[in-house]
Amino acid sequence: MRDGYPSNDELRENFDQVLADVLAGQGPRSATGLDDDTQTALWTIFKAYPEVTPELVEAARQALAGQLDGSNAVRWEQDMEKWFEEREQRKSAREQQEHSD
Repeated sequence: MRDGYPSNDELRENFDQVLADVLAGQGPRSATGLDDDTQTALWTIFKAYPEVTPELVEAARQALAGQLDGSNAVRWEQDMEKWFEEREQRKSAREQQEHSD
């Protein structure tokens, strides 16, 4: 049983294994430690099989790079903050509408 998060080397190894699987027409495995962006890119390759383009493979490699350098997580946090702010704005607008009726 694993304790903690996989190292960057383990993530690269997992990615290479899953990439080889999807390039052979097999679905991506779960519990690889790969983030949502990277998993989504790998699923996109799987769905495109057998017409996988070099651009799809490069997009998956870029997604992994984003996981490794932390930029995927930063973008996800920004997206969540924006979602919560928009949610609060919608809530305030509804409450103002209710009070003005």
